[in-house]
This record gives sequence, C-alpha cells and structure tokens, in this order.
Amino acid sequence: MIITAKLVAIGLSLALTAFTVSTIVLAVQKANLKSDLKDAQEKLDLLESGFTTSTAGPTTSSTSSSSGTEEPGSTASPGSTASPGSTVSPGTTPAPEEKIDYRLPSTLKPTHYDLYLFPNTETGEFSGQETITITVLEATDKIVLHSLNLNIPSYSLQNTGSNTLEILEVYFDSVREFVVFQLSEELEQGREVQLHIGFEGSMANKIVGLYSSSYLKEDETRKVIATSKFEPTYARQAFPCFDEPALKAEFTITLVHPSEGNYHALSNMNVESTVNQGAYQEVSFAKSVPMSTYLACFIVSDFTSKEVEIDTKGIGETFTMGVYATPEQINKVDFATEVGKGVIEYYIDYFQIAYPLPKLDMAAIPDFVSGAMEHWGLVTYRETSLLYEAETSSATNKQRIASVIAHEFAHMWFGNLVTMNWWNDLWLNEGFASFIEYLGVDAVFPEWKMRDQFIVSTLHGVLTLDGTLGSHPIIQTVENPDQITEIFDTITYSKGSSLVRMLEDFLGQTTFRQAVTNYLNEYKYSTAQTGNFFAEIDKLDLDYNVTDIMLTWTVQMGLPVVTIEKVSDTEYKLTQKRFLSNPNDYDEEHEASEFNYRWSIPITYITSADSTVQRVWFYHDQSEITITLQEPVEWIKLNCDQVGYFRVNYEADQWNTLANQLVTQPSALTSGDRASLLNDAFALADSTQLPYETAFELTKYLDKETDYVPWSVAATRLTSLKRTLYYTSSYAKYKKYATALIEPIYTALTWTVGEDHLDNRLRVTALSAACSLGLESCIKEAGEQFTSWLASPDDRPKADVRETVYYYGMLSVGDQETWDTVWELFVNEADASEKSKIMYGLSAVNSPWILQQYIDLAWNETYVRGQDYFTCLTYISANPVGESLVWDYVRENWTKLVDRFGLNERYLGNLIPSITARFSTQTKLEEMEQFFAKYPEAGAGTAARVRALETVKNNIVWLSENLEGVDAWLDKQQL
Repeated sequence: MIITAKLVAIGLSLALTAFTVSTIVLAVQKANLKSDLKDAQEKLDLLESGFTTSTAGPTTSSTSSSSGTEEPGSTASPGSTASPGSTVSPGTTPAPEEKIDYRLPSTLKPTHYDLYLFPNTETGEFSGQETITITVLEATDKIVLHSLNLNIPSYSLQNTGSNTLEILEVYFDSVREFVVFQLSEELEQGREVQLHIGFEGSMANKIVGLYSSSYLKEDETRKVIATSKFEPTYARQAFPCFDEPALKAEFTITLVHPSEGNYHALSNMNVESTVNQGAYQEVSFAKSVPMSTYLACFIVSDFTSKEVEIDTKGIGETFTMGVYATPEQINKVDFATEVGKGVIEYYIDYFQIAYPLPKLDMAAIPDFVSGAMEHWGLVTYRETSLLYEAETSSATNKQRIASVIAHEFAHMWFGNLVTMNWWNDLWLNEGFASFIEYLGVDAVFPEWKMRDQFIVSTLHGVLTLDGTLGSHPIIQTVENPDQITEIFDTITYSKGSSLVRMLEDFLGQTTFRQAVTNYLNEYKYSTAQTGNFFAEIDKLDLDYNVTDIMLTWTVQMGLPVVTIEKVSDTEYKLTQKRFLSNPNDYDEEHEASEFNYRWSIPITYITSADSTVQRVWFYHDQSEITITLQEPVEWIKLNCDQVGYFRVNYEADQWNTLANQLVTQPSALTSGDRASLLNDAFALADSTQLPYETAFELTKYLDKETDYVPWSVAATRLTSLKRTLYYTSSYAKYKKYATALIEPIYTALTWTVGEDHLDNRLRVTALSAACSLGLESCIKEAGEQFTSWLASPDDRPKADVRETVYYYGMLSVGDQETWDTVWELFVNEADASEKSKIMYGLSAVNSPWILQQYIDLAWNETYVRGQDYFTCLTYISANPVGESLVWDYVRENWTKLVDRFGLNERYLGNLIPSITARFSTQTKLEEMEQFFAKYPEAGAGTAARVRALETVKNNIVWLSENLEGVDAWLDKQQL
C-alpha cells in the first residue's frame, strides 16, 4: 500500500521503476520490472530523490521532464491539440505559411515493440516503458516518431548489441504530433537499433487513445476500467510509436492491473504468463503477428466472459472465441456468441485463409466513441452493438448487432491481415468490410435477405450524398489527423461497399471470391493500395480490364444517370451524364474530373418478355450505346436490383408503362427493382429531371406492396417530403395524400409483433411512418400504449414497437409531469439498448421549454454519456420544435463544445448537417455562413460544413422548382 501511495504522489508506476541512474541503460533490464515490491520501493526512492530532473548536457541515458500542462483551452478529449508533456523547442513548429508534411520520414522502420504498460484505474493516469526495435532504411541522425499528450521523462538508444548511442536532445513538434530524438552520430543504412522510452499520460476526460470508462454495479458503486481505441491516429496518445498503417511491427505487451477488485487484462494475443507483484499483477501476452499500431488494444477490467470453440474445418488451427461484458450484463452475450461463431467460420471458408491468431475476443465497452473497432484478436464494441436481450432488443437492434459483428470480423482479413498503405485507400478496409458483412450475416440468417436490404440500408443514402457538390472521391489525398478522421464517412463506407457489390456482380461471385483470396494471399501481413487489388483481378485474364473500369469510379466523385430512349420497336439508345441533385449545379462545377465525369458502367436489364438478366458495357469513352432486342417488348427495366451504382431515367411513356406494371402485377419485378424504381423516380423528380407527378404515380401500387425493402423506400420518401412541406401551404393536402397511402399497410400489419424478422422490420417501418405522417389512429394507439406503460413501467411494450410508442406517445400526450417521469426512468435504466430508446422518446415532447431543459441536462455525462451526446442533440433537433433550440445552443456554445470534444471529433463536425438538414430559407443559409465565418476552424468537420451548406441550398431550390408542381398534383387527387 505504501507503493501505491508513492505511485499516486509522483505520477509514476511500477513500469518506470527500471529507470535508475544514468549508468544503468534505460529499459534494457526488463527483469528489474519483475522484481519484488522491496526492489520496486528502492527504485522509486531513487526516482523521488531527484533523478528525474533534466541533466545538464547530453549523457548516455538522457531524461527530460516538464509540468505536463496542456496548451491553453485544450482538453484531453478526442482531437485535442494539447502539446506533449514537454515544451516544444524553438523552431520545431513550421510557420503557418509553410507546406507541412505530416508524414514520418521514410528513413526508419519499426520491427518490434516491447511494451510495458500500467493503466492506473484508481488515479486515471497511466505510465509505461517500451523498447522499439528499429531498422534503418536510410542514413539519418534523427529518430522521429509520434507522441501526443505524453510526458517522456526517460529515454535511451542502443545498438542491437549492447553499446549505447548518444542522444543530444529531444524535442516535440505539436503540429505534426512528433517527438524527435536528435542523435550525435548518423545511423547508417541497414543498422538495427533499440529505442527505450519511459512515458506517462492521462486516461481522464477522453474517449480515444488509452482512456478510462466506468459503469454502475448492482450495489450502486462505480467500477472504473481502462480501455483503448487507436484508429486512426490515437495510438500516439497511449505510447510513442510509428503511428502510420504501413509501419507494421510485432508487439510483445505486458499490462499491469490491481490484484484486487476482480481485475484482469486483455490484449490482442493470448496470455503467456502472469506474475504476482503483491498489490498488482503483471500479465504478459504472446508476441503478435506484424500489425499496424491502430490495431493494438489494451483492456483492464472486471468483465466476465462466455466462450465457444471455432471449427475451422481444417483451414488453420482451431481456436476459442470469448465474448466479454460487465458481470451484470454477461447474460446478454449469447446472441453475439452465436453470430460470431457462425460468421467467423463462414469467413474462414469464404476466404480460404486461416484466421491467423490463437484467439478472438469481443468486448462490450460502456463508453465507446464508435460502433465497434476491429482490434486484431480483441474487437471492442459499444454495448448497443454487441449486447442482445429479447425483452429489450428489437429486430432492428438484432440485425444491427449481427451486422456490426460481421463487419468487424471481415476486417480480420480486410484491414488487419492486409492493410491499406495509407489512409487515402481507407475504402479498401471499410468498403470491403461494409460489403462482406452482408455476406456474413446472410450466411447465418439467410431468411433476412441481406443482399436485398443492402439497397435501402447502404446504397440509397450514399446515392443522395454523392449527387451533391459536397461529395468527394473515395480515393482522396489526406495528410493530417483531421483529414484522416474526416474520411471515415458515408462515401468511404457506403460508396466503397456499393462499388464492391457492383464489382462482384459483373465479375460473378466465383471469380470475385477467387480474386479476393488471391489478393489476401499476395499481400498477407503487408500493405496494399487500390491498384494492387484491381491488378490481382486482371491477372485472371478477363475479357475486360478491371483496373481501367474501376478507376472511373474511384478517382472521381459523383455518379451517372443513364437515360434510355426508345428509337425503334427493338432498339434503345443509352446516354450518360453526371447526376446532380441540384439542377443549378451543372453551371457551377468547379473543374473537370480525370474522366470528365463519365464512367464505365456495367449495364444490366430485363424486359417484359424475358426476366433473364442481360449485360452490356457502356464505357466512359463512348458517347452512347444501343441495346437491340430480338423482339418488341412492353417495357424494359435497367439496372437489375439496383446493383449498378447509377440512376436510370426513362422516357415518359416508359415510366408510365412501368407504373402500370406495378399496379397490375408488381411481382413481375423483383423487390429490389420495385425499390429502385421508387428511389430513382423521386430522386430525379427532386432534381427536376422528371415531373413530380410521375414519381407520385409510382406510389399508387403500394396498397399491393408487402415487402420490407420497397416499403422502406416509400416510407422514407413520404416522411422526407412531409418535413420538406411542413412549413408550406401544401402540407395539409400532402398529409391527406400520405396518410391515405400508408393506412392500408398500417391496418394490415397492426401493432402485434410476430416471429418473422422481416415482417417485424416492415411493421416498425409502417407504424413509424404512419405516426410520423399524422395518421390519427396510429397516434392514438401510441398514446394509449404509452400511458399504459407509464402506469406500469415494468410492463413495457414489445421491443419492436417500443421506440415508436415512446416517441409518438410522448408526442401525443407528453407534458412536464410526463416528461419528468420518463426522464427518471431514463436516468435509472441500466440496459444500453433500452436507454437509447427512452432517450429518443424524450426528444418528442412539443414544449420548447422542456426541450431546452433536455439540452441542458444532456451536457452532464452523469445523465448522457459522451458517446451518446451528439445522438441526443440530433434527436432533439429532428423535432420541429427543437430544431431552432439546438441550432441556437450549438452556435452559442461552440467554443465549449470544441473544448470538450475537440475539432478532431468527426461526430461534432457531423452534428451541423444533422441539425440544419431541413433548413430551407435564405435566412437560415446566411446564419450558417455567418457561423462558419465566425468559427472558420472546422477540423474533421470541414467537409461536413460543405455538405450542410449544399443541402440547404438544395432545399431552397427544391421549393422554388418543385413546390408548385407538387401542389398542383395534390389538387388533382380526390382526397
């Protein structure tokens, strides 16, 4: 206990006890770290006696110290710009006008990290030591690596043998987040050296890097754990390292944790040994395979687990999968265990490549900034993304959990085994994983029809974004941490996966699978670029060049619209141009793309006479192509199941014929084709490329529609139009039309939850849309169920309809007393999934003073965890009553938000387009422009601001171009 007191007093840990007087080489004598507590005390006494102060001039073992203070106004939150724990030397920060190169010099390559780390859960501080083995690729007299918000009190440099090399000085570059070790001599090419560093930092008040998380136990005591999240550039906040994805190295990790409190340690690899040090345990893990720094993971917790054996069917060694959660929630991991086992076994067979590690764990973290993170061998999740309980989790929750697990497990190959060389090729990680996840879930739950669901859950959202000037290519140059963080966005994930889906379709599933396996085998444990993958496909000697085709999709933003024109009974002419949602943007394009905004498009089609999918190519250098049929047909449908990443526009007669076909026999077209017709028609109408009445005519068949995917499109469009027309004189007429359209499916489905997964998803979609559109019977039922729940809170509505009841019940009958009651239920709720549903319901109240109270309360992390804060504000702003409240709050408290979360927090940046998405006046546009001018630094939210402005401009144009036509069509209906 005396040792613990000294650790707290001087901010060091047992990990630093190896740093003795200068005659002892730092960090080499790792055996000293394994000594008994008496030896540790003696070493701490040496440190406390003053040895950690800076020495005058260079020595064989240099040390430095500082106050560890942060720059004024900075925090330890994600994206903090706080300087490392030492004053930056004069001249190390480039002048503002200089072109800054944020990349590490190419002179060195790490091969191994021997890392010893003590995250102190009592103090919220951490300390450690590391030995980095480095190969010199080019002669240099500097060792440059990343470090951020770390104090470095001790360091030394050795040859691989034993002699120590002189370090003249150490300085930090806070702009590049570098720590630089200036040497007295040049290291020649081919040399191998070992850099020993002692470091310390804080885990408090942040949610990236190495950080503290906590949860309430059943006895109301708060349990603190330590955990980590390093992607993309946060490993440097936990230990000095070469924090770039191409600089893979092996890791040998030792974690220290308290002996009491049921604590244990987890990392990427299996435990090799545990040494009892009295009040602490040292847990050493097996040496890892080569991996990037962002994939390392450390957890010190009291989590418990359930395990299952993975059957590899002879492809590699069998291994165990463990699923970890807090002891209070371990009963909620059974579904994740089932899904994880099914998915990982499917992937091993699909890739025909063994899972390379001896174990695979999953852990549900109480505070987690992302949905999940693919740390190799130790995947971490938000609790809502891993924990499932039938009583509280809906079909949507269930599918979300399965999809997230499948996504992260896909990364074990795409991203971990083969990693993008630099972040500009992030889509190689995220795009592939976002597509492969659908295959993984489909293998376990084929009845969910995941390939069909891709259309509405992934494709349609990104088609909307990519049709604006606020988009970007999926491959783009990124340099600094803000830019890197910023590209973890819809384009990278959803466009990337949509292009992979299209690629699989025109290659064929067998060829695509073989190409993937070849690629993974070729670059195993290494890094690759986009061109490497396409080159592997072209080795298969196909009839076309995949590299040339896919370049048109990866290096230019946007998408095409293919227009089909009937030129004779059997001939159809196809032309293409860039699709833009704002027709005025055609005159505002800034510069031509590499391919002049033309694409090599794989065209598929079916006809009324033949449902067999036919294929032709429309290459980017062709002005038009002609499809010739063998006989006249009643209709032709392009882009079967909307697998191609493009929109289709037909002539008026063709649209009418397709609309009539939907009414007379919708089953003649697949669910995906019906969904794509609805989506394309409304998108084209929004952009004034199609009369709105044509899009509306396509909805007349919906009383015969029973599938989830087309109804998901319809419900999305109906509710979106409601928000657009909300403040116009057309709203009342539109409400009559929309509620009449939704009422039959609402009545047919009822509120009774069944066993069929897709039926339940359809039910939730229809009920939510009906209530949103103001169908009185829906609002009334929600209010009655809500009132019954409040009278008996333990008797909750069924999980699938619960969120609808909470939200529209609050909308229907909510007042101050009701809201206060639900707030107490929210505060006291322990289940993360249920808590999220109640948080959503609280945002529906129509009283502005209550919503303002909600905004103020949400700031307190005791009530709303930091990971959920932006979601909470987004919920409130989606309420028309709360929209202006949140907008005003964010503008007035912007500096406070930046201080807490940092400009590197992309969720802060994305908050702006979420709040402003429904703005449609010049006044609001000017407010946004004034706000951005006042706070020009946007960090990882730079692109989000561009998108936000683009959306509002488009909304203004929509009202001027479309409102009159919509109003006229509504007048013609017998409502």
